[in-house]
Amino acid sequence: MSSKKVAAPTPAVRTAELRRLIEHHNYRYYVLDDPELADAAYDVLYDELKALEDEHPELVTPDSPTQRVGAPPAEGFRKVAHLSPMGSLDKVTTAEALAKWAEDVRKRLGTDEPVAYVIEPKIDGSAVSLVYERGAYVRGATRGDGLRGEDVTGNLRTLEAVPLRMRVPDGEAPPDVLEVRGEVYFPLDGFSRFNEAQVAAGRAPAPNPRNAAAGSLRQLNPAVTAERPLAIYVYGVGVRGDSGPATQWETLAWLRERGFRTNPHTQRLESIEEVAEACAAWEARRGTLDYEIDGIVIKVDSFSQQERLGSLHERPRFARAYKWAPTAAVTRLRKIHVRVGRTGVLNPLAELQPVQVGGVTVSSATLHNEDDITRKEIREGDLVVVQRAGDVIPQVVGPAGEHEPGSKRWRMPKRCPLCRTQIVKPVGEVMHRCPNRACPSRGLETLYHWVGSAMDIESVGGNTVKKLWDEGLVRSLPDLYTLTPEQLATLEGYAEISAARAYESIQHSKEQPFSRVLFGLNIPKVGWVIARSLAQHFGTLEALGSATQAQLEEVEGVGPDRAELIAEWFADEENRALVEELGELGLQMTAGEAERPAEGALTGRQYVITGTLESFRREEAKAALEALGAKVSESVSGKTSGVVVGESPGSKLQKARKLGVPVLSEDDLRELLRAR
Repeated sequence: MSSKKVAAPTPAVRTAELRRLIEHHNYRYYVLDDPELADAAYDVLYDELKALEDEHPELVTPDSPTQRVGAPPAEGFRKVAHLSPMGSLDKVTTAEALAKWAEDVRKRLGTDEPVAYVIEPKIDGSAVSLVYERGAYVRGATRGDGLRGEDVTGNLRTLEAVPLRMRVPDGEAPPDVLEVRGEVYFPLDGFSRFNEAQVAAGRAPAPNPRNAAAGSLRQLNPAVTAERPLAIYVYGVGVRGDSGPATQWETLAWLRERGFRTNPHTQRLESIEEVAEACAAWEARRGTLDYEIDGIVIKVDSFSQQERLGSLHERPRFARAYKWAPTAAVTRLRKIHVRVGRTGVLNPLAELQPVQVGGVTVSSATLHNEDDITRKEIREGDLVVVQRAGDVIPQVVGPAGEHEPGSKRWRMPKRCPLCRTQIVKPVGEVMHRCPNRACPSRGLETLYHWVGSAMDIESVGGNTVKKLWDEGLVRSLPDLYTLTPEQLATLEGYAEISAARAYESIQHSKEQPFSRVLFGLNIPKVGWVIARSLAQHFGTLEALGSATQAQLEEVEGVGPDRAELIAEWFADEENRALVEELGELGLQMTAGEAERPAEGALTGRQYVITGTLESFRREEAKAALEALGAKVSESVSGKTSGVVVGESPGSKLQKARKLGVPVLSEDDLRELLRAR
């Protein structure tokens, strides 16, 4: 019996096959979000293709996956005309204005025919045009003035989600020309890492993700663009060289099938009332996304109806941008104050002329630190741009124009504004500190934190703490636990019953778990999550206090820098005396049953939860996994046993794939929990 030897494919055949395989897996990964290969297996295919092309350069094609970065740095960007204008949208800001537009649409159509709408989040990024000829990517451009943009073909080529060749279903020929419209954006996780790297390199951080995306697209060297984690969603077609779908909704499906990434949050709705409800719902949940949005784009679904509605001054009558209240405004910076925090850090705070930002009146905002103020050229008396970061915390972005005549650069005071102690700035840190542990503000802030955030002492609020401080009754944490009902009754506004209630609340706080005591001690960089991890890992204050830096680094989330600070804190005699005194007063210095890691079917495993889960709240899922002995971490690493993925998972999903960590759905999580 003989066997016929199968000949190895020629380099030309194998390179074509590898390109087809890689394009297929890129589509599964970037468009369908349903990869079939682990990253390591994908890399094997890519490396084989690269090796073949290096050996046979005549086989390299412009649309090869290896050619995403390859163009030399440009001397500048030439202007190119768009195949059709990239017009901007008129906006509406209320449900009433939205209804009025819908009524105008019906009147212009002149019939009672139904009108459906397609909506999707309005990403705050950089609009681009992608041109394909017979299925091959040939040009990419920024929006520019809507008629002409800058040619950034090489830079857009570096985005993995931009197909270099369209997928074409069997039996179908690609359009002679296709112009696809999309929005390039900077994911928020990536933006944070980018700015950290900028600061570490001595460069100015980007003010917001939109500017970072636009700046990244305009890098003269495509290799620089390739280093930045840009992403893209496409939202429509400008020009198409053949007939196609009859609606916007069908067009999005058509684009997905051909390898383009569309937003999974796009919806088709049958009435303007449903559209209004969806816009309101998105305003409340916009913070759940891994990118910034400033509204919702609404389009009439039918292309036939769109054509009949037409445009006015290049602004389509068939579409609107529902915009929410702006999250930035211009106002005057009256003065820069300095507040001493509970760890001695001096925090600059801007006193502003009150202004409406995102529907909220803002009169003060954070300024981070002196270096940030100097870099942004922020001066007292200037008009400044104020922004609500994440729509919550107000911050001063920078000056809104020229400096006021005679204005001077702001400098951090050399002495603490309260205790007059010489302030210090430790080497390697950007923050100034008051080293005086007895500083009035520092001690008072510690008490506020202890009573409120850490120990949750009912019947004792911030006003009571301030009165106790002013009367000299409480100047340290132990003082709080030596108070008598009679002393409390002397405070303004207190009577016998209210004093007794406050006394009982203080005494009852001694039952709070060890982790809350740790959280309240003002150990540098030890928040609630780290405090809980330390309590679980060491079990007692004695074990924690005697731990070496190496032992501290073994705790999830601690790391070398934080471990060094914790070790230094416990090495200080005053700190050790403080915790000893609190222990003698009856506070918990040993982890209770609830703080000890559970033993169960998942003991020794570690999971990460990312995105929004439908069937669980995140805390519920975390508690359920921990009840079976698993650890739930905030970051993905080689030690991670699995990443549970919900809606809008962000960069943790990408990292899991890169590391080959198993990705689990909610169904997988439920199956895992049945291990009990």
